[in-house]
Amino acid sequence: MALEVILWVAVMATGFLVAVYASRYSVEHLIKFAAGTKIPPFVIGITIVSIGTDLPEIANSIVASITGHGDVNVGDSIGSATVQSTLILGLLPLIAGSFPLAKGRVAKLGAATVGALLLGAALMADGNLSRFDAVLLIGSWILGTALIWRGLPKDAEPLVKERGQKHLRQLWFAIAGLMFVGLGATAAVQAVTQLAELMEVPEYLIAFLLASLGTSLPELVVVVTAGKRGQYDLAVGDALGSSFVDSTLSLAVGPLIAPIVVTASIAVIGSIIAAAAIGFVVLILSLKKRHDWVSGVTLIAVFLLVYALL
Repeated sequence: MALEVILWVAVMATGFLVAVYASRYSVEHLIKFAAGTKIPPFVIGITIVSIGTDLPEIANSIVASITGHGDVNVGDSIGSATVQSTLILGLLPLIAGSFPLAKGRVAKLGAATVGALLLGAALMADGNLSRFDAVLLIGSWILGTALIWRGLPKDAEPLVKERGQKHLRQLWFAIAGLMFVGLGATAAVQAVTQLAELMEVPEYLIAFLLASLGTSLPELVVVVTAGKRGQYDLAVGDALGSSFVDSTLSLAVGPLIAPIVVTASIAVIGSIIAAAAIGFVVLILSLKKRHDWVSGVTLIAVFLLVYALL
C-alpha cells in the first residue's frame, strides 16, 4: 500500500507540474495578447491573469465533474480560494517587501469572494450543484467583476504600454498551453481519487488540503514575480481575483457541463470556514496602510488555522 501511495503522489505531483507550467505559458501569451489595452493593472489581475493562473483549477473542475468526482472539484476550488487569499497573499510582503494597500479595492473584491463562498455553501446544502446553480455562480463572477471595474479610477496606468504584435499567434500559443493544462489536470484528478481510496480519506479533504496547494502554484509564481517588479496592483489583484474565480467560475464550470453530487456536510462547512478566513484577511488588510511582514505573518497564521480546523 505504501508503494502505491508513493506512486500516486508522484503521478499527482507530475500532473500538477505539467498543468502549472502549461498555465504559466498560457498566461504569458494571454498578457501579450492583451498588450496595448488601457485596462488598469488591477483589472488585468482579477480577470485575464487570475483566470489564466486558475486554469489548473478550471481544468480540474471539468475533469472531476465529468468523471463523477464532485468532491474533488469542490475541495480543490474552495481550498485554492483559501490558499491564495491567505498563504500566497501572506508570503508576498515577506518575499517582495512591504507596499501600500488600495483598501477600497481589497475590501470590494474580498467582500465579493466571501459572498460567493456563502452562495456556494447555500447551493451545495442539498448535496448537488446543478447547471442552474452553476449559472448563478458564473453570473455572480460577472456581476462582481463589473462592479469592481466600474469603481476603479479612470486614469490608471495600462499594464503594457507598447502594443503587442502578432496577436493571433499569441492566442494560438495560449490555446496550445491550455491543452497541456487539461492533460496534467486529468492525471492529477485520477491520482487524487486513488489516494483518497487508498488512504480511506474523503476526496474533499485530499483535494482541499493537498491538491489546492498544487493548483495554486501558478498564482504564487505570478504574484511573487509581479511584486518583485513593483506591480503590486497586479499581484494583489491576481491573489484575490483568483480566489474570487475559484469560488465562482472554477467551482461552476464543471457542473455547467456535468452536474455533480457533493458531500453536503463537509462542502458547506469547508465553504463557511473559507469565507470566514477570507473575511478576516480583508479585515486585517483594511485596518493597515501597508501590507508588511506583520500582516503577512498574520495571513499565513490564518492559513495554518484553516488547515488545523479541517
